[in-house]
This record gives sequence, C-alpha cells and structure tokens, in this order.
Amino acid sequence: MADLPEGFINQMQARLGPGYDAFLASFSHPVPVSVRYNTGKLHPPEGRAVPWCANGRYLDHRPTFTLDPLFQAGGYYVQEASSMLLEQAVSQSVDLSSSLVVLDLCAAPGGKSTHLLSLLSRDSLLFANEAIRGRTGMLAENIEKWGYENVIVTNNDPSDLRRLTNYFDLILVDAPCSGEGMFRKEPEAMREWSERNVELCSLRQRRIVTDAWQSLKPGGALIYSTCTYNHHENLGILNWMSVQYNFQFESITLNPKWGVEPVHENSSVGYQCFPDRVKGEGFFFAVIRKLGQAGSRSLHTKNKLRHPSEKDLGAIREWITNSGESQFFLHDQQVRFFPVQHEHHLLTALDNLHVVQAGTGIGEIMKNKIVPDHSLALSVRRNRSTLPGISLDGQQALTYLRRDPLAIEAPGIGFYVVEYDGLGLGWVNVLPSRINNLFPSGRRIRMTD
Repeated sequence: MADLPEGFINQMQARLGPGYDAFLASFSHPVPVSVRYNTGKLHPPEGRAVPWCANGRYLDHRPTFTLDPLFQAGGYYVQEASSMLLEQAVSQSVDLSSSLVVLDLCAAPGGKSTHLLSLLSRDSLLFANEAIRGRTGMLAENIEKWGYENVIVTNNDPSDLRRLTNYFDLILVDAPCSGEGMFRKEPEAMREWSERNVELCSLRQRRIVTDAWQSLKPGGALIYSTCTYNHHENLGILNWMSVQYNFQFESITLNPKWGVEPVHENSSVGYQCFPDRVKGEGFFFAVIRKLGQAGSRSLHTKNKLRHPSEKDLGAIREWITNSGESQFFLHDQQVRFFPVQHEHHLLTALDNLHVVQAGTGIGEIMKNKIVPDHSLALSVRRNRSTLPGISLDGQQALTYLRRDPLAIEAPGIGFYVVEYDGLGLGWVNVLPSRINNLFPSGRRIRMTD
C-alpha cells in the first residue's frame, strides 16, 4: 500500500480517535468484490448477499469480467457494495410503485443509473445525465446493456437542468469528490489527493447541488452521495444547503449490524461507511425532502417526433413484447421505441437538453428493409418468439465478442440474435456463403484468455 497523504492521516486521526488504528488496518485487507444482478435478465444466485441490496452479491474472488459473456450481455453490473446502499435511500424516500420522473445528475459510468432502472416501476422515467462528453459513451453503453427503454441519456452541464424547473420527483447527485473512500481500491485517487483538491471539490459540489435544487419538485427527494470521508464534502455541504434552502432531512432506517454510521451536525443527518466496519468502501449519503407546494412541471415543446411508416411498423411491432405500451419514433433513419406515456418528457428533453440516446434502438431503415439495432438484441423487451436466438457456448460467445468469424449452424438466411445462456449478445447476418458478425466494432474484446 502506498503511503497515505499526511493531511489525510491527520484528518482521519482527528475524526476517528482510537478507532483510527482499525481503519488503517483495513487498508491491508483484501478489497471485497461485489456485483449487482439484473433481474430483468438473470436471477441472483444463492450466495453471500449484500445485505442492503436485494440483488447484490459478494464474490469469493475477482474474475476477469471482460471475458464473461453474461457481463457483456448486461446480466449483472460490477459495483462496489457500499454504493448499493442507494437502494435503501431510494426505497425509503419515494413510492416505487408510482410513476416517477427521476434524474441521475452525475451518472457515468452508469452503476447507479442501472440500479435505479431496476428499482423504479416500468411506468417511471429516468434521465441519466453526464456533464463530461467523453464519459457519455460508457454511460450509454452500460444502460443499453441493461436493456430498459424507460431512460433518456443526456450530456449536459448541471446548470442546463435549471431549465426544467420543479420537474423531477427524485434527483440523485452522486457528486464528483476527492475519492478518499476509494483509496485502497484506486491508488490513483490517493496520489491525486490534496487539501486544495478537497476545497475545489467542495466548491464544485455546492454549484452542482444549487443547479439540481432548481429542478427538484417541491415534495421531491434529493439523494446526495460521495465516495469520501471529508467533512467539507459531506456534512459541510449539507450544513451549507440547510442555510440556503427550505428542506428537511429524511431519516433512513439501517440495520445496526451493517455497520453504517449515522453522522450528525447541527440539523444535518447523513450516513457514512468505513471499510473496517462495512464490507465495502467509504460511501456517504444523505436524503433531503424539498418543502413547499408542488407546482406544474409541464413545459411547452416545439419539437415533434417523426414516426415510421405503417409499412415499416408492420414488422417491427412484433419484435418487442407489449408493443402497445411503446412509442415508435425516427431519429434520422433509425427506429427507436420509448414509453408512450412519456412522449412529452422526451420532447421536453429534445427541446432543452443535449440528448445522447432515448429509449431503445429497433433498427435502421436501409433500402426498403430494416437492419436490426444492437440495442434490440440486449433489450428485456425483445420478443423471443418472433426474434429467436442462436445459442452459443462459452468459446463461441467470446469469438463473437471479439468480432471474429463464427462457424455455427443457422436455421436459415437472415438476421439472428446470438445468445449465451439465454441472454442476447448481438446480431449476426446469415448469408448463403458466410455469416457476418455484427457486434459493434468499437466494443470488440481485445483481451486474450
């Protein structure tokens, strides 16, 4: 283990007192490995459960996830266990059976967005936003793997979300931070730490929550979280907010056996994980409720969706299950589907935000035919009776994911989904003399066994 920064040592000694030695000893312990299963695709296996997350599991060792076709198919997400406490914060602060409009403001790479998609009702809508353009590709890819269509991915500075005043029922601000809680897992965070960086992070966090606050509906909940221990970035932000805004803190009930520490200062209430007490890393979160009367969040929209022709719709309606619940629309020549009851929210996003992707891709109209989209193969809504799959074994699946030529038996000419253990991986185009591997070239696996 690299030497901890002196300023960080002094900070933690002052905070933990006699408990500092146990905290320091945790840095020499193995880092827990945990995953969260996508129940739209896989049932979580029996095993060591993450107690605060229904679909979270600890693993005995860290496999090479890149080479697991189930991971590539969106069957599970590799996620640090403490951050799965989001499930408790969400389930205890909103009615998950209702139709909610939710914002994950700092969403990349997508762990908490995919968790939210699993928790929310299918009638709800998630805006997954990332301010840094270079990170939106990974966010969009991970959401595509998860396979849900009730999501809009955007690339906007948090200040842009002010345009959607009093709009969201729930906002998650997983704020960029100094990363102290990830020191033992990510040594790079340790090397970048400084007291000056902590100060800069705190200033950035104030700006982000200020922008988020304008978009939160009165009566709505805001979850603030970081992966740090620092007072300036945690309770310090909450104390500052309590002076600026009218809200109340929500108390979250957590099993004392989990080892999560409730932290208080003035009226502020938060929850902190320490790696010597919780089987995970240094996650912090708090939940606040915006006070005031709920107002209308409807905005006038200028955009109108373009729709495929009835001829094109005739075939693709059968490609997804419960197609009557979806709105088919055109983006250039690509057909996508999206929950019909949220069309107005999509139009609002198109008018006010930079939309990266919305819903799930069906296919591209080319020369009087529709070439199916990679997203459709990964969708939990793919109709397997009209779009059957070709089953691959483990080695064949890796061959496909490397975008190498496949030698497999196919039932006939045309486009087919290839599957591993029942989960769609992507498409192949079976021609008379060959099989074209249509896995996206930018995602091909280059790692060897």
